[in-house]
Amino acid sequence: MAIDVLVKILCKTSTLTSLNLGSNNLESGEMKMILEVLYENATLNSLDLNCNQIFRIEGGKLLAKFLCKNTTLVSLNLYYTNLGSEVGKVLADALCKNSTLTSLNLGYNNLGSRGGKALADVLCKNSTLTSLDLYYNNLGSEGGKALADALCKNFTLTSLNLGYNNLGSEGGKALADAFCKNSTLTSLNLENNFLGLEGGKALADALCKNCTLTSLNLNLNALGLEGVKALADALCKNTTLTSLDLEFNNLGSKGGKTLANALCSNISLTSLNLRTNKLGLIGGYAIIDALCKNTTLKNLDLRDNILREEYALLEVLCKNTMLKNLNLEDEANSICKNVTLTSLDLRSWLGTEGGKTLVDVFCKINTLTSLNFYCNGLGSEGGKALADALCKNTTLTSLDLVFNNLGSGGGKALADALCKNNSLTALNLQQNNLGSEGGKALADALCKNSTLTSLNLENNDLGLEGGKALADALCKNCTLTSLNLNLNSLGIKGGKALAYGLCKNSTLTSLDLYYNNLGPEGGKALANALCENSVLTFLYLNSNELGPEGGKALAEALCKNATLTYLNLRNNELGSEGGKALADALCKNYTLTYLNLQENKLGSEGGKALADALCKNSTLTSLNLRYNELGSEGGKALADSLYSGLVGYESSLVL
Repeated sequence: MAIDVLVKILCKTSTLTSLNLGSNNLESGEMKMILEVLYENATLNSLDLNCNQIFRIEGGKLLAKFLCKNTTLVSLNLYYTNLGSEVGKVLADALCKNSTLTSLNLGYNNLGSRGGKALADVLCKNSTLTSLDLYYNNLGSEGGKALADALCKNFTLTSLNLGYNNLGSEGGKALADAFCKNSTLTSLNLENNFLGLEGGKALADALCKNCTLTSLNLNLNALGLEGVKALADALCKNTTLTSLDLEFNNLGSKGGKTLANALCSNISLTSLNLRTNKLGLIGGYAIIDALCKNTTLKNLDLRDNILREEYALLEVLCKNTMLKNLNLEDEANSICKNVTLTSLDLRSWLGTEGGKTLVDVFCKINTLTSLNFYCNGLGSEGGKALADALCKNTTLTSLDLVFNNLGSGGGKALADALCKNNSLTALNLQQNNLGSEGGKALADALCKNSTLTSLNLENNDLGLEGGKALADALCKNCTLTSLNLNLNSLGIKGGKALAYGLCKNSTLTSLDLYYNNLGPEGGKALANALCENSVLTFLYLNSNELGPEGGKALAEALCKNATLTYLNLRNNELGSEGGKALADALCKNYTLTYLNLQENKLGSEGGKALADALCKNSTLTSLNLRYNELGSEGGKALADSLYSGLVGYESSLVL
């Protein structure tokens, strides 16, 4: 969209509250035009300019002027806009005068120590800012010290991100001293700041005195054993911290045991990240064992810690009464008898035997409702073991088996299980090489199962036979609401079969047929089905070579259908004729809210037709027209439709 058209729209609107211009390669002159219009705006409260590389000194002055004058903006995102220390200082001066901004993102701007000091001065004077993001700005120890001093005087800031700023131990110690005095900050990110032992110990001492901080991120700070000992001691005394991130700090098995002892005493921590710390079997077991006594921890991440399989690490979970989510990716071996665990994430490469071992114990858990076995290489035998478990389990409602190479044998076994299981509602079998035989078995199961509502069979080489079987199942199934058949080579005949199924089905609300070589004839068949179907609301037909004829058929269907709200026709070679037909349909349709026509060679004629339709349609809120060779005429027509005021500003138009 031409910048002058955007400026005209901004001049006209009196309702705009949020403007996102991120990643638009705006030039400084264009930014100047936009800001000059916004000087007079009295409604905008959120402005996003991230990733625009526009703010040299002159651009910074313009933005500073805007901040001094504006009285409505509460959120400003300037992430990665090439500010530098000089522009940072200019903006800092403006922030001293601004009295509305509450959230500011200045991440990745190379502000340096001078920019950090300038912002520290702002914090001493500003009384509205509550969230400040200074991630990756090379503030150094001097910038860190200045901000620490400011925190002793500031009474509004609650969230501060200082990740990746090379603060060093001196900066860490200064911030630790500030925590002893500050009474408002609740969230602090000090990720990767080379705090070391001294910085870690200072922060640990501060935690013994601070009564407001609830979240602390100390990732990648080389705290080591002595540093973690100090933190463990602090955890025994602190009663407010609820989230602690210690990923990648080389804690070792002794550090793990030390933290485990602290967990036995701590009464506030609910989330703990100990990923990649070389805890080993001894440290990991100590942590898990501590859960027998801890009554507050709900989320624990022990991934990448070389725990191994020899110990049944989780046998102690039978005694823990609070843990809700446990992530042991790459590590987990067994689960047993826990009375509160509801969600288990085991994304890793367990293999057939490891998977079968877990399945044996899975049968004994009577609280688990969600299980993620993503990318575990279970194979057909692992799939069969899991299928057997499903026949006995009565609590699991969601199962993710993406990328497990189950094959037709595993698919058939799971299909048999679905005929007996009465609790599962969501099943993801994406990319499992089920083949037509696995597809047919699952189709048969859908005729008998009465609880499954969501099924993902993406990329399983189902082919025509599998597609036809599933289409027949749709005629009988009365519970499935979402079906994903992406990338299954269904072809024209498969599309026609599914179209027939849609005419008979009365429950399916979402159908995804991306990349299935449906062609114009398959598109026409589905279009006819839409004229009869009265429940489908989401339909994905992207990359199906529908062509102009398929587009026209769907356009006719939109004139009659009264339920579809979402339609994706991306990359279908619709051409200008298909585009014009859909434009005519939009003048008559009153339900569609989202339409994706990206990559369809609509041309200027298609663009102009759609522009005219936008002036008449009153329901569409999102339209994607990227990569359509609209040309200057098509672009101008669409811009004029926006400028006319007949297209709601709450709508989304992507060009």
